[in-house]
Amino acid sequence: MSTVLAKAQLSEQVFRIRIDAPDIARERSPGQFVILQLDSEFGERIPLTIADADAEEGSITLIFQAVGKTTVELSRLEAGDTIENVLGPLGQPTHIDDYGHVVGVAGGIGAAPLYPIAQAMKEAGNTLTVILGARNKELVILEEEMRAIADELIVVTDDGSYGRKALVTEPLKELCERTPKPDLAVAIGPPIMMKFATETTRPYEVPTVVSLNTIMVDGTGMCGGCRVTVGGETKFVCLDGPEFDGHQVDFDNMLNRIAAYKDQEQ
Repeated sequence: MSTVLAKAQLSEQVFRIRIDAPDIARERSPGQFVILQLDSEFGERIPLTIADADAEEGSITLIFQAVGKTTVELSRLEAGDTIENVLGPLGQPTHIDDYGHVVGVAGGIGAAPLYPIAQAMKEAGNTLTVILGARNKELVILEEEMRAIADELIVVTDDGSYGRKALVTEPLKELCERTPKPDLAVAIGPPIMMKFATETTRPYEVPTVVSLNTIMVDGTGMCGGCRVTVGGETKFVCLDGPEFDGHQVDFDNMLNRIAAYKDQEQ
């Protein structure tokens, strides 16, 4: 059982909570996630990326969008409330290295899982460019946190209400056309955004890592709900991922599998 230590609302539907989880805080690495369950008997199990951790305090930070039954219930918790089960850290950590110039691309809530990766990439000595994209100004999150670590920050919105009026692929293409081009791109966000980000970098042969957000139940590879096709092989996001070579991911297959669960999600 974990206790909620603090809660903040970042936008109309996006919340940040800090919870007591000392073992996870000590062991987690960038790119890893937890699965939490509000009610151990009937509660849905949902995966959430660890956006930050404080090993000394023994806490982890989770950022989520209140879009389904469980995340709406989670958004109603206040400091002092408890979460029945928190399992983690799960998944393979991000491979952090001094690549040279790393571009982080975040679509909407994707800024949350990108943040610890961007932190680690900067600490490893990389030049860091971050592209934050959202539908409108109110949905841009973690701008100040990213600005504090990035050498260059680009903000785009679909409606032009803040930053540039563009999709994230537009500045990403411009960066790929520079000399020298980026050494690595890390794209995290809605599946369709990650698909087009990888298609943007492909002609320039810029290696691109994506963090997949498939349906997940147990987090141990037993249910098979999170399976994806990568390089023609079946992989499990919970065990083999969540990060993969974006140029090898069959996004069309992944999108079809996600769509198959729409009725149950609703």
